[in-house]
Amino acid sequence: MFDFVRKHTKVMMFLMFLLIIPAFVLVGVDGFRSIGSTGDVVAKIGSSKVTQGEWDAAHKAQIDRMRQSMPDIDIKMLDTGPARYATLERLVRDRVLAEAVRDAHLSTSDGRLARELQRDQTIASLRKPDGTLDIERYRQLAASQGLTPEGFEAQVRNDLSIRQIENGLLATSFSPKNQADATLNAFFERREVQLTRFSPGDYGAKVIPNDGDVETFYAANAPLFQAPESATIEYIVLDLDAVKKTITLGESDLRAYYDQNVARLSGKEERRASHILINAPKSASEAERKNARERAEGLLESLRKAPDSFADVARKSSQDPGSAPNGGDLDFFGRGAMVKPFEEAAFAMKKGEISSVVESDFGYHIIKLTDIKAPRQRSFEELRASMEADVKTQQAQRKYAEVAEIFTNGVYEQPDGLKPIAERLKLELKTANNLQRNPVPGAVGALANPAFLSALFSAESLDKKRNTEAIELGANQLVAGRMVQYAPARTLPLADVRANVRERLIASRSAEMARKEGLEKMASWKANPPPKLAEEVVVSRDQAQAKNIAAPLLDAILQAAPTALPAWVGVDLANQGYVVARITKVLPREPAAAANADQEYQQYAQWIANAESQAYLSLLKDRFKVQIKVPRPSKTAAD
Repeated sequence: MFDFVRKHTKVMMFLMFLLIIPAFVLVGVDGFRSIGSTGDVVAKIGSSKVTQGEWDAAHKAQIDRMRQSMPDIDIKMLDTGPARYATLERLVRDRVLAEAVRDAHLSTSDGRLARELQRDQTIASLRKPDGTLDIERYRQLAASQGLTPEGFEAQVRNDLSIRQIENGLLATSFSPKNQADATLNAFFERREVQLTRFSPGDYGAKVIPNDGDVETFYAANAPLFQAPESATIEYIVLDLDAVKKTITLGESDLRAYYDQNVARLSGKEERRASHILINAPKSASEAERKNARERAEGLLESLRKAPDSFADVARKSSQDPGSAPNGGDLDFFGRGAMVKPFEEAAFAMKKGEISSVVESDFGYHIIKLTDIKAPRQRSFEELRASMEADVKTQQAQRKYAEVAEIFTNGVYEQPDGLKPIAERLKLELKTANNLQRNPVPGAVGALANPAFLSALFSAESLDKKRNTEAIELGANQLVAGRMVQYAPARTLPLADVRANVRERLIASRSAEMARKEGLEKMASWKANPPPKLAEEVVVSRDQAQAKNIAAPLLDAILQAAPTALPAWVGVDLANQGYVVARITKVLPREPAAAANADQEYQQYAQWIANAESQAYLSLLKDRFKVQIKVPRPSKTAAD
């Protein structure tokens, strides 16, 4: 089918033109949008739906966020079945809470939205030196999330409304101290136990398998002795660095960039000022702040009459202990070093000028600008190297979309090899050996990307050795590959793995012998209790690791009914052997230190609040008749 399409591209384009144009006439653009936007419904919340496309987009956004916050994260951890299902559950949760917001008629005012945006550090970084918002960069920030500025603000507004519900639940959660103490005391209860361990290593010498035993074990456990499937591939990666290598800069480009940016590239202007501070913190009363301002105004009036006395007045009257001994001198500083009102005043003054009274969160300032240090304008040659890097990056970003389209079309239109498109775009044709269907430990980049590996090991790629489609690895990064050689998984010959088979057989039989003797001893000891078992220890949940108590053993000990002591439990720890435990005494928890006790109570209160939130969410799901139509995936060892 795909071969036919490739060979008759022009014919297919003509047929599609004949089919699509009448369809647009009949159903219109909106009709096509509605068709493409539905997809398979994966969840229903009341009358609204979550489609497969929305789920995929939400999971991709989640992966991108994780990559940004943790660049070194193993990408295979983010695209498992359970991870995708968790994204769907979060999507459903958000929709349920949004329904609850509408049902409760909650809203976020323009003032509340403005305050939230002002507190956002990312948006704060978009402000110009004069304090106004850089609208173009703000649009770019919204666009990076696939939104317009209006859509971004609507999303923040919706998040704030949802937060009203969540905060209302957390704020009203109540955890009585006596209830917390009873729960935590039970959770950290201690038990005095005696243990006897039956280790497989003690039975290894008793296991002497013959050739028939080895062959039988090999035949019954063939999957344990398989060589995994492996492949040799070739692949190419398109990213900004690759595009930069194709860019040749003209002298005129650099000259124009120099003329436009020389002031910025040369450095920032610095100013030197002295000040007199009259303390009046924001927490001070209105009367205190009024008195402080009046005092500052009085000092300013005297300074207007005798400007040269500024340093002496600062030493005597300034309440800034750091600068007062130096006559109020603050040395040189650039933009961003001082609080905003102080900075705006200082950078608006002329050398030698004394300001009016300036109010800040610290109190009231009188500022004298003593010097201005303008940066030395650096020459064209001094800045050439950094400018070349900047201009190449800018041009590569503008050119990437065009090159990406050539890359995507090239790997599809010439499916039998990557060399032509690699040569056209001057990309390195890379190879990788012993590649497997799942990322191997230590794999990075394209070789750690599950989507790329899945495409390489697809039926078409394996059967026809065709190029994969262009696959997005991240922002401004595409990859395509081709299977060169493939070796399917196979059971290794017994002759090659005989030593391994024998070792596993001995381990298996030794563990079984340990379990058998452990069961027999426990039955005997129950009938005729010995004075003491080999090991005596006190166990609890907070000390299990320090005392080398395996989790299954700890669970069995703590779950044993304490009504009739001594109580006996036997625990099979597989390759670690078998353990018989006799619980002889139940002990109260050790008193927690005061600092730890408060921390434990806060943690318990958080658990209760989270449990109440989950219960309320379950109630909302019932109210809005939530249906998740995708079965929950079972976790694998890889997960």
